[in-house]
Amino acid sequence: MTDEEELVAFCRAQHGRVVGLLSLYCGDAAVAEELAQDALARVCRDWRRVRRMDYPEAWTSRVAINLANSYFRRRAAERRARERLIARPVADAGAPDTALALGVRQAVAALPPRQRTALLLHYFCDLPFARVAELMGSPEPTVKSLARRGIARLRSPELLGNPEEAPNAV
Repeated sequence: MTDEEELVAFCRAQHGRVVGLLSLYCGDAAVAEELAQDALARVCRDWRRVRRMDYPEAWTSRVAINLANSYFRRRAAERRARERLIARPVADAGAPDTALALGVRQAVAALPPRQRTALLLHYFCDLPFARVAELMGSPEPTVKSLARRGIARLRSPELLGNPEEAPNAV
């Protein structure tokens, strides 16, 4: 029997068992079918290593359970994100921008790009500094410093359009 024939035979033999396992574990046959396909795809990907295992069936079951746990974690994270989104106040899309909102937009737009990026990703997108640092390709302390300087600059009267309050005003 060739490697490919052996793989096909193994997947055919395991498919029903893995779907049944995941149906009981997840409580949803459609999700179980999808996760079983993912687990068997990993079997195919790693077949050279899997076929030499003492218990490749057990490995396949473990992969399937791990995929199900990842699925549940993703669903929980999505649920939490939706709840955070729902909890945010909704701006009235039909209302014209107030002078303050326009001023804030202009002030944020006037920030240097890296400060603006750090501020928006952390405070507007609600990402932790570690994730912002990863996205920006910068060390976390640098991102925190950029955000701190951006906030200080936003608080400065000259950026918000109050030159008479600025320290260097004539």
